[in-house]
Amino acid sequence: MVDIQSDDTARTRGLELVWYWGPVALYAGLIFYLSSLSHPEQYLPSFPFLKLGDKALHAVEYALLGFLCYRAFRHAAGTWGEHYAVLLAVMAATIYGATDEWHQAFVPFRESDRWDLATDLLGACLGVLMWVWIDKKRTETCHHVAHR
Repeated sequence: MVDIQSDDTARTRGLELVWYWGPVALYAGLIFYLSSLSHPEQYLPSFPFLKLGDKALHAVEYALLGFLCYRAFRHAAGTWGEHYAVLLAVMAATIYGATDEWHQAFVPFRESDRWDLATDLLGACLGVLMWVWIDKKRTETCHHVAHR
């Protein structure tokens, strides 16, 4: 006899993992791809923040990664991941930034830069704090609406 409830729970858990961790994996893949190009600026559309320079790009790039990592840890990494989502997200994005800098050391016309990594850390922190703020506002709104 097949346990239908168990099947539904497993299916829901699988969809939850894809929904929350899929964007993290896809975005990390995009970062890796762009880092493997000798001149990635040739392949990017013209965004206003690109004119601010390399450090601004790193901050924005890793703010989004931190944002996505926090979202995944907060909602799809179990109780422990939920409680430590801020720390885990910043660590994951920063460690990925370190591997990205190491990877760039082997790409022609690219170089590894510790200040890029510092900017990645700063961006990850900003992205995580942004999502924490959004989560808090959403919770406050839901709580306010529920008590009307």
